[in-house]
Amino acid sequence: MQEEPLSRLVAATGAAGAGNTALAAAVARARDTAVGRCAVILVEGPSDQAAVGALAARRGRDLEAEGVFVVPMGGATNIGHFLDLFGPRGLGVTLAGLCDEGEEGDVLRGLARAGLHPGPARADAERLGFYVCVADLEDEMIRSLGTARVEQLIAAQGELTSFRTFCRQPAQRNRSRQQQLRRFLGARSGRKLHYARVLASSLEETRVPRPLDRVLAHV
Repeated sequence: MQEEPLSRLVAATGAAGAGNTALAAAVARARDTAVGRCAVILVEGPSDQAAVGALAARRGRDLEAEGVFVVPMGGATNIGHFLDLFGPRGLGVTLAGLCDEGEEGDVLRGLARAGLHPGPARADAERLGFYVCVADLEDEMIRSLGTARVEQLIAAQGELTSFRTFCRQPAQRNRSRQQQLRRFLGARSGRKLHYARVLASSLEETRVPRPLDRVLAHV
């Protein structure tokens, strides 16, 4: 792949940091055929990347040592560009991915354009290693942990008063506790990323959300 298109993908992952590092490391690994296999898990953003990494670490996996890289795409609408790079017409690595329910169509269309030929059903994408979170990964983890446990984790981070104040806002009063928690996690810059690690690190092994569990099993 030419360096100019690659630089655009680096920009799509956001500010310089873990996302760009993972992308660069995955490309270097895939280009160096002497070092063994390379697998890439494509995720929408840094919080998904953090959750996958946290669960892998809990399971005793060193993903980078295994040649597995979790690469945020800066949104599922960018998936076609990342599949051009890593897919069968590009570097040809083992692929997997997570997406939010609202972006499922973008992922299916991207896989089709890349020559991976998914069928129309969700199970067809899963056979290729791509899993859909309902409504997103934070929502999946809140359901798995239960709202009471998530509130305990918020309290442990010193933010219970902030959460209770948030819940009293007019826009939040008529929402369910789960909806309030999900919105609270995304209400301030950096909070969603922080709690992705906190929640993923607190999941009971028997209650790991299926998309998160299966995407790691695929690679």
